[in-house]
Amino acid sequence: MTPLKKENLMDHKQLLEDIAVAAREAGAAILEIVERGFEVESKDDLSPVTIADRAAELIILDALAKAAPGVPVIAEEEVAAGRIPAHGDTYFLVDPLDGTKEFIRGGDDYTVNIGLISGGVPVLGAVFAPARGQLHAGLVGEGAWVEEPGGRRPISTRERGAEITAVASKSHFNQPTADYLEQAVGDCDYVGIGSSLKFCIVAEGKADIYPRLSPTSEWDTAAGHAVLLAAGGRVDGPDGEPLGYGKRAFLNRGFVATAGWKTPAIGAFMEPIPGEADLPQGA
Repeated sequence: MTPLKKENLMDHKQLLEDIAVAAREAGAAILEIVERGFEVESKDDLSPVTIADRAAELIILDALAKAAPGVPVIAEEEVAAGRIPAHGDTYFLVDPLDGTKEFIRGGDDYTVNIGLISGGVPVLGAVFAPARGQLHAGLVGEGAWVEEPGGRRPISTRERGAEITAVASKSHFNQPTADYLEQAVGDCDYVGIGSSLKFCIVAEGKADIYPRLSPTSEWDTAAGHAVLLAAGGRVDGPDGEPLGYGKRAFLNRGFVATAGWKTPAIGAFMEPIPGEADLPQGA
């Protein structure tokens, strides 16, 4: 991974603070909509969407235009509407409301995700959980932190011990995931939670491994990926190599995130995605 240039470091630190503020503002808008009530719609791919997704995204787009003018923003609802900006190897990936299913159910494990990609890898990111008032952020090479009602503190991954805790999706934990964990780590505890908070739990040293053996979009993972890398972790793709960005249709086939140690590649445990070869290039 290419480290940040010294002359850009202060700019990136300020940018991280700016996107943290944007994530909080988007989260406040989401909570206001929760208070008023909302209806659930379906997108073309049949995934759910609400006015909260769209309102949060508009706030983030406006904030990023001011904080980083000229840097393209690839945002989930914009992409769903067919609006994908021209971009090079530096751009933002935004999921204004990750964990929409949990949000609709009334859970608190949904997040606002803003990540910056450069050269195919995450550089920095912020993950805000509005219902928890919890913000995780990280600048790769400089460290990560969490900000809660009690204040801000640095976070880092933990050493691998004899007892391993896995964290995985509430709605996507399946037999291949269980089989992979058995091979990778053996017997382990398991915690189910929604959204990109799974990356953050590993980044805080509260869990050790997060496998995902089904597709996600790159805007689902960029911010949490950045936080975990900044905290000392790693995220590998199906081939066992570091997960990169700018793939076809901004699609992650799968990945495994850990507290910093390498695991067996997950590719052999995964089902092929129908029509994957025909998907458009993401970058």
